[in-house]
Amino acid sequence: MDLAGKVVVAQGGGPTAVINQSLAGVVLESRKFPQVSRVYGAINGVEGIVNENFIDLTQETTNNLEQVAKTPSSALLSTRVKPDEQYCKEIFKVLEAHDVRYFFYIGGNDSAETLRIVNKYAKQSKYEFRAIHIPKTIDNDLILNDHTPGYGSAARFVAQTFMGINLDNRALAGVHIGVLMGRHAGFLTAASSISQKYCDDGPHLIDYKLTPLEDVANKTRHMPDEFINAAGNHVTDAFKYYVTPLLGTGLRSTHRLRAPRVPKILTK
Repeated sequence: MDLAGKVVVAQGGGPTAVINQSLAGVVLESRKFPQVSRVYGAINGVEGIVNENFIDLTQETTNNLEQVAKTPSSALLSTRVKPDEQYCKEIFKVLEAHDVRYFFYIGGNDSAETLRIVNKYAKQSKYEFRAIHIPKTIDNDLILNDHTPGYGSAARFVAQTFMGINLDNRALAGVHIGVLMGRHAGFLTAASSISQKYCDDGPHLIDYKLTPLEDVANKTRHMPDEFINAAGNHVTDAFKYYVTPLLGTGLRSTHRLRAPRVPKILTK
């Protein structure tokens, strides 16, 4: 880090199980350089930058950062905002006002595009600045990457889930339709077949335009006579009391950042 000034780190897009590893890495490494005066975290990604909603991570304890790194989801909170040219200009305006020389954005395709545009405005203003993209996406669809952090843990979850679904379906005839995220990349969908051991193990590839569903059902000894939709996103307190003791100590505790807020310096 050759430029003297501040660092801003932000998280964008969907959270993953390991996105906070990248966050902790940025903070811990940045603090090693004497050129870096402060390390700020932007709350809710680029929205936090435009609104000057920062927390100061300069004095965050190493122990807490290491615990946060083991906690899933986005510790700095995230955003789904896809900035246009004007939005990126506002981002640069705030970063310049705070003497930020390094902007680390942890995210996917949209985050990379945001950095490109912000860096363009920095060059136009002859402002010495570094825009660094840190790959993050369970979709695994960023070019020039062997894989992206977040994909491995998501793929493991998908593989284990479908292994269980396959065994359940062998016990009781029926059809299970699983819907996976992953845009059009297909990496997560492919991971669902990792646990296949026998030729009739699920999941089964069905081209709905070419393959009659009955043919696949007959091959796997299942008949698609019923589709079940489980509705609702909440569980009762009684269920929570029942299931919590059964989970044992296998669930990792979560941790949060304790950094103070950073005062705003721009008047909107």
